[in-house]
Amino acid sequence: MPTEKDTNYEVGYGKPPQRTQFKKGESGNPKGRPKSVKNLASLFEKELDERLLVSENGRRRTISKREAMVKHLVNKAVSGDKRLMQLLLEEIRLIESRTSSPGSDSGIFDEADRQVILQLQERIRRLVKTEGDDDDTDPN
Repeated sequence: MPTEKDTNYEVGYGKPPQRTQFKKGESGNPKGRPKSVKNLASLFEKELDERLLVSENGRRRTISKREAMVKHLVNKAVSGDKRLMQLLLEEIRLIESRTSSPGSDSGIFDEADRQVILQLQERIRRLVKTEGDDDDTDPN
């Protein structure tokens, strides 16, 4: 038996029938958005950023697994593991070559990129120069 409230309800745009509306306290999407699948790189990042408790020189401290890996690699290389020593030396050379010339962009830009940068710099210089000329003609 419909109540007076039900008979006065107008169905239309933005007003669905009451029987199809969500019930109070009930979600329209009960399962929610599915969890995304993690890719391999994000799994590695998450795992390497986890913290470990280590004892170093009689003191306990927490370091990331990434840091523990590097410490272990360096310690094994120093103790005489020739394969790890070679790997570590190659890494050091790579890092030093990246940081040896911070002002140069030789590894970042090729010749076409440099030409575009030079053209943009010249356009900016001309634009600044013409704006500077306009300031000179200002009567105030």
